[in-house]
Amino acid sequence: MSAHHRIVIVGGGLAAARAAESVRSEGIDASVTVVAAEARPPYERPPLSKGYLLGTDDAASTIPLDAGWYAAHDIALHTGVEASELDTAAHTVRAGDETLTYDRLLLATGASPRHFTGPGASLTGVHTLRTLHDSTVLRTAIARGGRRVVVIGSGWIGLEVAAAATTYGNSVTVIGHGSIPLESAVGPVIGEVFAELHRANGVDLRMDAAVTAIRGSGGGSGHVKGVVLGTGEELDADLVVVGIGAMPNTTLAAASGITVDNGIVTDAGLRTSAPDVFAAGDVANAYHPVLGRRLRVDHWANADKQGAAAGRALAGVDVEYAEIPYFFTDQFDLGMEYSGYGTLAAGGDLVVRGDLATREFVAFWLRDRHVVAGMNVNVWDVNESVQKLIRAGVRVDPVALADPGVALDSLIAA
Repeated sequence: MSAHHRIVIVGGGLAAARAAESVRSEGIDASVTVVAAEARPPYERPPLSKGYLLGTDDAASTIPLDAGWYAAHDIALHTGVEASELDTAAHTVRAGDETLTYDRLLLATGASPRHFTGPGASLTGVHTLRTLHDSTVLRTAIARGGRRVVVIGSGWIGLEVAAAATTYGNSVTVIGHGSIPLESAVGPVIGEVFAELHRANGVDLRMDAAVTAIRGSGGGSGHVKGVVLGTGEELDADLVVVGIGAMPNTTLAAASGITVDNGIVTDAGLRTSAPDVFAAGDVANAYHPVLGRRLRVDHWANADKQGAAAGRALAGVDVEYAEIPYFFTDQFDLGMEYSGYGTLAAGGDLVVRGDLATREFVAFWLRDRHVVAGMNVNVWDVNESVQKLIRAGVRVDPVALADPGVALDSLIAA
């Protein structure tokens, strides 16, 4: 890239922060501007349903690079500013009342929570969780304890919120569509481990159920009083948390004519259909060279590594993003790390090393005896070996894989 190029990064999450950091680490002579819709520097989202929600992390700990870092690295940081219009032909983006011209642009616009759309959705006491403000409001509501909390959704966010609310001493009910929590993500056997964890801690799991309405006082503008299930059963509630997934924020890209399909479509180099425009993080549906198809990953590690890769691309480096997806969760006394390709794991053969009953194990998903995904639960210092097995692509002996006495690294050369 020639001198004095103009780089603009749109986004307020970890991908934007890592991209800015990566651009500067390349040492190029370019102006860099970051446009973040929230009134704070780009920050990490996982603590919002984990440590911050539980009160063990403070707000400052969610910010990987503070405002001083951006100033010290000569990066113009615009917070509380919405990018509202993108002209890819003119290479301009409208940010607040300013029009920014770019030579290369990164869209790291993230995702937004899906909302409950039935009656009572606008009642006071109905929460979603995506921003620091959302988490602060929810934490204030559940921290007093003794409240009746209904969580709509039995995915990762729903279960993490349920665990936090229970830890604060609330009575928690989780409403889930499937028969087992997380079944679509990890299958019925591992999903049941999480179900038993929550039941053991007093969470009331209502599976194969749906909320059709949220009841409240004073009509549609009052406060939550309960929920109505599809069966007609009514459950009392003091607050309701909606955790039914998220949608990529593609409005800006789509309006500009950039190709979108379950996110902003990119190639393996994170390039979009528009010249000089890249995408990364939760919003990017990027071609994955290992899978041979596009993959959108809305987890922390992807934002971290893909954002850094996008920063190098903005600096003129040819990149090929082929990282193995990774995420983690903390619920009650259970800690978990997952690495792998969930699309390949679905329907694969499950091999367990350890004890499901004590919730100390490593689970592997195999396709034709190739490890395509792995999850370590309350067993540590093995995730790197799990990723090595996935990358190696070697056929493994399921019996040896299940044997704790066999070193995982030894299976790569077996």
